[in-house]
Amino acid sequence: MDAYEDENPFENEPERLQQSDSSSSRANVSNVSSPVAQQESRAVSPPTSPNRRNAFPSPGSHRQPQAFKSDFCCARDRWLHSGEEAEILILDALKTSANSTSPYIAYVIRAGQTAEAQHRYSEFESLRTNLVKLYPTLIIPPIPSKQTIGDYAIKQAKAKEDAAMIARRKRMLQTFLNRIARHPILSNEHIFHRFLDGEVSWAEVLHSPPISLLPKNILKAPSHNPTDQTVALAYAALPNPSVAHPLRRPDQRFLDSEVFTNKFAAHMSGPMEKVTRRTMKRWSDLAHDHSELGATLNGFSLNETGQLSVAVEKTGQAIDATYMSTTKLLQEFEQNWAEPLHEYTQFASIIKKLLQYRHQKHVQYEMTQEALETKREQLEELEKNEREARRLEEALSQGRPSTLRTSSSLGGESVEGEGEGEGEDEREREEERPSHRQEDSAYLPPHPGPSPVKRRAPGMGLLSALSYTLHGMMDVDPETARRNSITKNKETISQLEDALHLAAQDLKYSSSTIQADLDRFQRQKVADLREMTISLARSHRDWCKKNLEAWEEAKAEIGKIPEHPNRLPDDESNGAGTHERRDSMATVGEGQVQ
Repeated sequence: MDAYEDENPFENEPERLQQSDSSSSRANVSNVSSPVAQQESRAVSPPTSPNRRNAFPSPGSHRQPQAFKSDFCCARDRWLHSGEEAEILILDALKTSANSTSPYIAYVIRAGQTAEAQHRYSEFESLRTNLVKLYPTLIIPPIPSKQTIGDYAIKQAKAKEDAAMIARRKRMLQTFLNRIARHPILSNEHIFHRFLDGEVSWAEVLHSPPISLLPKNILKAPSHNPTDQTVALAYAALPNPSVAHPLRRPDQRFLDSEVFTNKFAAHMSGPMEKVTRRTMKRWSDLAHDHSELGATLNGFSLNETGQLSVAVEKTGQAIDATYMSTTKLLQEFEQNWAEPLHEYTQFASIIKKLLQYRHQKHVQYEMTQEALETKREQLEELEKNEREARRLEEALSQGRPSTLRTSSSLGGESVEGEGEGEGEDEREREEERPSHRQEDSAYLPPHPGPSPVKRRAPGMGLLSALSYTLHGMMDVDPETARRNSITKNKETISQLEDALHLAAQDLKYSSSTIQADLDRFQRQKVADLREMTISLARSHRDWCKKNLEAWEEAKAEIGKIPEHPNRLPDDESNGAGTHERRDSMATVGEGQVQ
């Protein structure tokens, strides 16, 4: 497999048109039928208003500008590609038992001005699972993880009704839908449009094409269109390799991608998430301590009078403000940092599986190539044996006339002595019959059919039948077996040639599409990490502003408290111009001594 200097399916992205050297692996997939909607009708839309603040995930530089399309499959498709900033929202999470024997949480989705749909978590999961099968070469966005066994053990029946978990799922499921809506290929999938349509039964979608046409083994289906049933027979000849199978000629680009993805996954799921969880825990403990301290100071202010009471109360209010701002900081930290970070940990696992799929396709190609070479060598050997057998047969046939003349002269003598002993000749003919049967077996097909009915000894019928069947299986003509093997090998070689062509086509398409989607994902990652860090900085800035204001007010009230009554005048204190506060206990002690 050499380099592919062709076109890839992401080439119509405006940013990729400006970056001619972004990827060196391109495949010609324009001639291959695909469930992906054709994108030739796309055009760049006018820029959106810069004053609008986008929710996470930010469109960023990875976002392909929405294009005007001339043909739309439905109203949702028209809205997604209207040229405006399409934002899918999850408005609410309702507890319902519609079409179910037990209650569940349904998430209310709004796609457009008035269009709404309700789906439970398992339906989001089935949408993503089927998109992975329909598009095995694309990075399908993740959905929030399921509840752990520990959550169910601690909360038991209330685990599914946890308010924090439901709110987190709302945000992450909304991010999932918006990532699909902003994908240059997935946004054209009609299954996604039907998911957003509240008037469509999702169960009906799952049991109708194209989902009902998906194969059980995605490796034995075309990469560009797994639902294509016309080539199922040819793909059946392809092997089913494992992920651990080594490659003879690996592609260095994808080896580098695997190394980078492993490092990225180890860093995200290791230090980053651990430090984030520890930071959130400590901020939460700090907020809880401030809440208790503020309540204590507010209660203490009731025991005092005058300006001291006001100052203590203002200090307690400042600590309460710190508690409130810290709680808000925690919420923003979780939404704009911790959740996207966990999402990118999931993205790393998704990319690993994507690279594994491409690895298996490459192994499939090499294994098919090896099988084809082996079959061709076997065919060459069989054909060589066939040629030698024919030359030997021709050489033997040239010596047969002399043998026939000798046998005819012997036959004349036997006719003359015919009357001498008919019984003896009869016995000789009976003895010669087995040899004639052995000579004839070389020219007759093996095991001609069931044997004539013969009387068998009692209890020997089954054994005789088995022995006859085994004799028929073993008594095979070598020439017939060799010719049958040649025919079968030719058929197998023809199938393997077709399978090799399909495997090469799949490898070319997979390499090109995966590399293009990895490039798109890299741009998305840069934009999202930029948005995450800016949001983190903004949250800390707002936290500092609110705390500064509260503590400035507390400082002003504290400054109104009269000076200490036992404080020495300025001219009698040590060090001219100093205003250091003395220890109150020391002052009381000095008064007692006097």
